[in-house]
Amino acid sequence: MTALSPAPSPQRRAVLARRVRWLVAATITYNAVEAVVAITAGTIARSGALVAFGLDSVIEVASAAAVAWQFSARTPDLVQQREKRTLRIIAVSFFALAAYVTADSLLALTGGGTAEHSTPGLVLAALSLAIMPGLSVAQRRTGRELGSASAVADSKQTLLCTYLSGVLLAGLAVNSLLGWAWADPIAGLVIAAVAVKEGREAWRGDACCAVPATVASKQSGCSTITPTP
Repeated sequence: MTALSPAPSPQRRAVLARRVRWLVAATITYNAVEAVVAITAGTIARSGALVAFGLDSVIEVASAAAVAWQFSARTPDLVQQREKRTLRIIAVSFFALAAYVTADSLLALTGGGTAEHSTPGLVLAALSLAIMPGLSVAQRRTGRELGSASAVADSKQTLLCTYLSGVLLAGLAVNSLLGWAWADPIAGLVIAAVAVKEGREAWRGDACCAVPATVASKQSGCSTITPTP
């Protein structure tokens, strides 16, 4: 049994809530730009994986906006009351992404089109691979200290962007260098599989975070966050 961290003081919670709002604003800004670039470049290159990456960015914006809405509440109690609804919004966004990407990737594999080389896609994937890990770590640490499952779930959205950036970069590079057109839809299917996994965790409210002492837990590591009154 692991020791539980003490609940943050009201003053500390206020600081953490402000930090969450700043991180959410940064996430929304970057992903809005990322979505426009990825979807445009993906449409030009007929790359399903690149379009899917752009759609994931749209979903990250929606997820971050949901967290922003939750933490815009004026009282800690209202923030906690909005937690479950926020998690459901994040989960549904993951499932929607998975459904679209799966259908598009299967269509490409069965002869629906061949992806072309995309220099903007390669640059964007590499840039996101460099930026997203740091942002995810900051979100996760803040969410854990605050005991917020939705904040941690949003950090997983950001971390997923890191994984997807790597998968996308590999798929685009293989397609460009070796001409293996199937690499693009396969990369898309990997994105869909990861999205389903994260969506299920968000729906259940599972988050690997340090739970404040005000929330009883007999588990070590991951636990389901129960809102405190």
